[in-house]
Amino acid sequence: MNEQLKEIGQRLSALRNIAEMTPEAFCEKTGITVKELAAYEKGELDFSFSFLYTAARILGVDVIDLMSGDSPNLSDWSIVRKGEGYSIDRRAAYKYNHLAFTFRNKKAEPFMVTVEPKAEKPTLHSHDGQEFNWLVSGRMKFYISNAEYILEPGDSVYFNSSIPHAMQALDNTPVQFLAVVIG
Repeated sequence: MNEQLKEIGQRLSALRNIAEMTPEAFCEKTGITVKELAAYEKGELDFSFSFLYTAARILGVDVIDLMSGDSPNLSDWSIVRKGEGYSIDRRAAYKYNHLAFTFRNKKAEPFMVTVEPKAEKPTLHSHDGQEFNWLVSGRMKFYISNAEYILEPGDSVYFNSSIPHAMQALDNTPVQFLAVVIG
């Protein structure tokens, strides 16, 4: 089990309890099952960004509060220097660096994502909302539904993120892309 997922699950459970919200009431508002909530709170199920965004809104906190346990100050702008940001390691092949972690009440979540090369085809995932990806470096194969596209630096894709999708680094070289997730 990923330690970061476990910590996010513990924060989710604690914030839900602080809000005096039963699992059933929380699930009704988020559209998940009680079984899924239990798996999230134990750190056994990977979180989609749209779920975290919805849960944070319902619980009256910022998404970064759930992800990091840190409560950033309310700000009207956020500056993140090159190579900095809040690092999130959700999956072995993907590294996320949050680029607006101190900005409260965001309408979108921007990340610099690094994908390490792997030989096997990645597992496709989906989440609510929309997503914009702009390839910064490397070449990658973008999978969406049953389609595959090769993207090169400067290429971008905007898509309905409820459609299963994944990215794969090509040429045995890591790939970096800007991902903007809109809940």
